[in-house]
Formats: sequence, C-alpha cells, structure tokens
Amino acid sequence: MLEETTQSKQMYDKMVKEASPDSPIVLNCIKAFVSGGIICTIGQLLRNYIETFHLGEDTTSLIVCVVLILASAILTGLGIYGKLGKYCGAGTIVPITGFANSVVSPAIEFKKEGMIFGMAAKMFLIAGPVIVYGTLTSIAVGLIYYFIG
Repeated sequence: MLEETTQSKQMYDKMVKEASPDSPIVLNCIKAFVSGGIICTIGQLLRNYIETFHLGEDTTSLIVCVVLILASAILTGLGIYGKLGKYCGAGTIVPITGFANSVVSPAIEFKKEGMIFGMAAKMFLIAGPVIVYGTLTSIAVGLIYYFIG
C-alpha cells in the first residue's frame, strides 16, 4: 500500500513537471521590482506636486492615496490593470493600487448577479481576509507596544 502511494506520488510529480512551464524567477523579480517602483515613483511625483499647494502632510497623503486608488479602480474597470498584473506580476499587487484592484475585480466579476448578492456581497472576497487579519495584527502589535513601551 505504501509502495503504491509512493509510486502514485512520483507519477503525479512527473505529470506536474511536464505540464508546468519553468518560470523565469530572476526576470519575474526584475519585472516586479521595476513595476512596483514605477507605481511608487508615480505616487511620489504626485505627492511632490500636491505638496506645492501647502495642504499639510496628512491631507497630502490622503489625496495621494485617493488618487492612486481611484486610478487603480478605473484601470481595473477598463481591463488594463489586469493585463499589467499578468505582465508585471507582484509589482502591481504590493502598492495600495493592488489592494484597490483586489476590491474592484470581484465587484466587476459578480456584477451580473445583482447589486446586493453579487457586487456588494462579493466585493471583499479577496480583500476581506487581508482587512480582517491586517486589523487583528495591528491590534496585537498595538497591545504589545502599549504594554512593553
């Protein structure tokens, strides 16, 4: 029985290797680094421009975030952000624009199921766990900092 399981596992591993193309890890890392850097550079240029209006640091940061999120949502709706993500990989996921994309994509995908049970219910399908665990982690870190610091 054990020998049969081992043999099946080896056959499965062989089939997976044949079906899965080798991914160019170094090239993927370079694409992710460059694309993420470009998004962050755009954000910094936007920040530098908005700072010329002397709105204050908090307001400037808020405006930059809102503009980047809005741009990501629009590009997702137009189908452009998904194409960028396929080509650039993780570089488009890490900045705040990737988070906006993860909220807008399911909303668009499930729009045909209706506003309530489709779009509204499925909007946080991908982003929901990130929000929940991000919030719990920040609470835990805050408590640790409060009691230790």
